[in-house]
Amino acid sequence: MAKGNLNSGSATLLDEEAGDVARRSATAESYARPSRSSRPVPDPGADPDPVLDEPFLRARRRVPVRRGLLPAWARTQWGRVAFAAVLLAALAVLAALAFAAGSFLLHDSRFRIESAASIQTLGNSELTRPDLLSVFGSDVRRNLFLVPLAKRQAALEQIPWVEHATVMRLLPNQLRVAITERTPIAFVQVHGRIALADANGVILDMTPLQMAARRYSFPVVTGVNPNDPLTVRSARMHIYQRFLSDLDSSGEHISAQLSEVDLSDPDDVRAIVPNNGSDLLLHFGQEDFLARWHNYQAHIAQWQQQYPQLASIDFRYDHQVVLKMAGEAETTPATNATPKPASPAPQPSHPAQAEHKAARKPSAAKHDPPGKPHESAHNSGNGAAHASGHEKLHTTPAKSDTTRGAA
Repeated sequence: MAKGNLNSGSATLLDEEAGDVARRSATAESYARPSRSSRPVPDPGADPDPVLDEPFLRARRRVPVRRGLLPAWARTQWGRVAFAAVLLAALAVLAALAFAAGSFLLHDSRFRIESAASIQTLGNSELTRPDLLSVFGSDVRRNLFLVPLAKRQAALEQIPWVEHATVMRLLPNQLRVAITERTPIAFVQVHGRIALADANGVILDMTPLQMAARRYSFPVVTGVNPNDPLTVRSARMHIYQRFLSDLDSSGEHISAQLSEVDLSDPDDVRAIVPNNGSDLLLHFGQEDFLARWHNYQAHIAQWQQQYPQLASIDFRYDHQVVLKMAGEAETTPATNATPKPASPAPQPSHPAQAEHKAARKPSAAKHDPPGKPHESAHNSGNGAAHASGHEKLHTTPAKSDTTRGAA
């Protein structure tokens, strides 16, 4: 009888007796092995049994044991001593090399800054080269690696004209100094003299000859005190920039017509403009700068014709302007005042009477108390205007540019 082996692909001849023995043992084994249907049914909620689930049991994978970092010869007592000695010797050699390299870099003459010519300066236009080299006076003839770069950078940025500075080493024996200078945007009055100021309110000193050589053309800004904190000065200069930007937004370059800008009151930007040989003070408030300037341009000729002593114009009130004559005090306009014709008011002779008249509210013009001089009123378009003494209040209509009434 021939029996084939499927795994090896070979066949073996067995006699009938051997075949009977094999069949009997297979039959006995089949009776002894439980059938598939007789196996216990696993509980669905219980954990699966790996022995029942796997038809064949496989050998576990062997995990290699990690050996130590030390070589085999260093695992003995004498080996560890020898390894420690070798390690200490290597560290000593490295330390000696580092010390030798440091000594070479710090004491070799090739790394010494020989003169000021070894210091490069970049980015300076307003500051001169000697102004920058004054910070590095003690570094000449010093080793390049002994120059404290951070301290030199901080010293450079203490110069008002320097906004940012960078100092770097150039091997073997040079320094490079690069700065960014501040940009002036206005003239400021500082203790009776004229200086410059940048966008952050930093005061920049410059001689009049240098200013004339650079041909700066800015308005003179008042209200920026160098004794104020830098945050206060910076906030006021930001108002100044917004004011000029709004005026120049139409492309008319109106800021060139301003001679002075007063920032003393952040809620009221005031500007002085020359007009017919005299200076006019304009109150712009804190918004609508361009629209108020156009209102000024549209009515200034008529106002000056009626009031030759005009000194100040206040645009802070909606649809109204306050005209102040020379020598008069400021008053608050009365809104919706009823106009009435009256003769020109005589000037009070007594100083107390003049002070009382200047401080009186314009709303009192509707009913003059007996014995007091009448006040003049003006009607412009659809609105009313009122003034005390030489001060006139005009309502500026949106559709009409004409103003009528008696001065």
